[in-house]
Amino acid sequence: MSEADSGHAIEVLLVEDDPGDVLMTTEAFREHKVGNRLHVVSDGVEALRFLRREGEYADAPTPHLILLDLNLPRKDGREVLEEVKNDEALSPIPVVVLTTSEAEEDILRSYRLHANAYVAKPVDFDQFINVVRQIDDFFVTVVRLPKS
Repeated sequence: MSEADSGHAIEVLLVEDDPGDVLMTTEAFREHKVGNRLHVVSDGVEALRFLRREGEYADAPTPHLILLDLNLPRKDGREVLEEVKNDEALSPIPVVVLTTSEAEEDILRSYRLHANAYVAKPVDFDQFINVVRQIDDFFVTVVRLPKS
């Protein structure tokens, strides 16, 4: 039985600087799984502060899943991914790279840094919504996630 089946909300951290993509992701979660909690930060520095519960994020929950854009201000997603996967406390959290880049170099580097999945964002709104739903379905319904 997954945490979703047991009635516990799944905490998802979206690290995304594009307001349009934040809106689409929020809408996809709202329509698809009301019980999940989507937290949003807009750059890599804020992502790490959230994950480490620093400053204004002292009471932040530990996410069960991170959706991470690669091209972020202040600290890019590659650096965030590397820090998360090299931190013993954070490394069990699945990280899905959700980005516009389809460059083979970005794909290989993300997997070398231990991303759990790499998904190129579709440009079409309906396809984007569908991709986010599929990620949510897979990581919430199919996969067993560590309890936080």
